[in-house]
Amino acid sequence: MSDFTYDTVLSDLVDDGVRRIALNRPDRLNAMNLTLIRDVARAFDDANADPATRAIIFTGEGRAFCAGDDRQDHTHPASEEEARSLVTAIQAATRAICFGPKPVVGAINGWAVGGGFEWAINCDFPIWGDSAKAFFPEVSLNLFVTGAVTTLLPAMVGLAKAREMLIFGDRYTATELHSLGVAWRVAPDDALADEALVTARRLAALPPLSTRAMKRVLNAAAMPDMSRALDLETEATVAGFLDPETTRLLKDFR
Repeated sequence: MSDFTYDTVLSDLVDDGVRRIALNRPDRLNAMNLTLIRDVARAFDDANADPATRAIIFTGEGRAFCAGDDRQDHTHPASEEEARSLVTAIQAATRAICFGPKPVVGAINGWAVGGGFEWAINCDFPIWGDSAKAFFPEVSLNLFVTGAVTTLLPAMVGLAKAREMLIFGDRYTATELHSLGVAWRVAPDDALADEALVTARRLAALPPLSTRAMKRVLNAAAMPDMSRALDLETEATVAGFLDPETTRLLKDFR
């Protein structure tokens, strides 16, 4: 099967063995609502199960990769069960990206904020456009990060820098992220899609058995506590969503 259909995500085979998965809410800068979150998890699960797909490009339509939580759609959870369902869906997307067997090339365009920054970090080979920027606003919003970044980010930048990035929520350019080891490469904005395709073609041409084993073993060896981090993040994020102060801060955030 070449194409899959979702409400908020595009998924197409764009080259022999290469699938492009694109967030498709450009009018909202691909901000995350529950539909988008679930579509991302489904799109990666389907791509990982598709025999014709050997490498995946992950990007966003329009001017941004992903502007984080869609604050216009946010409502205060009516119950812990509702909050937990949302956070579990967020973590399921990361599990599909990181624990799925097929290599993922990020083509990170424009803003990558909060959960969008997490998804960029989840990619195996994140290529950032030279005007792209990213930050984590969660702590300032009385929230917590997800996406296993509490273990992935310290492994990339060291614990002290990870504390800075996650607690203060400073904004970083693509060049700064490259120097920190968060961005694998930086490409001119108008060459980002082409560079991502070249990289994905290289991955698709490699023997799938060894390529997938390398992804699996590297993740397991370098981040042995990834599953535990996802579980701990879930509990902290559920607690944040349930606090009424979080809803007020999200509504006021600019």
